[in-house]
Amino acid sequence: MDMKAVSAIQNFTNARAASAIESYQQARPATEPLPEESSASETLGRVAKDFASTLAESEEIAKSSMVGDADPHALVQALAQTELAVEAAVRVRNKVVEAYQEILRMPV
Repeated sequence: MDMKAVSAIQNFTNARAASAIESYQQARPATEPLPEESSASETLGRVAKDFASTLAESEEIAKSSMVGDADPHALVQALAQTELAVEAAVRVRNKVVEAYQEILRMPV
């Protein structure tokens, strides 16, 4: 392989990785500060809306990939985001159920 081809491949790989990281950070910031006066119901409402929007975006990407309009990388990224969102929702649900069961076990 000639050096120009190797350099071009490396540049393409680096640009693609940077693009993927940038698009993920724009879609879902890892650490987004909460407002100072945020109640539990507001936080849960925001999380539920974020969960629903993640599922809707992923569904749109999956639909467009079925007809050949979406990049396969975007589809994989959307599926990974959906998987993480569902796992987080299940964990939150489990914690809520555990807390409810603890309340039921408390003596009156």
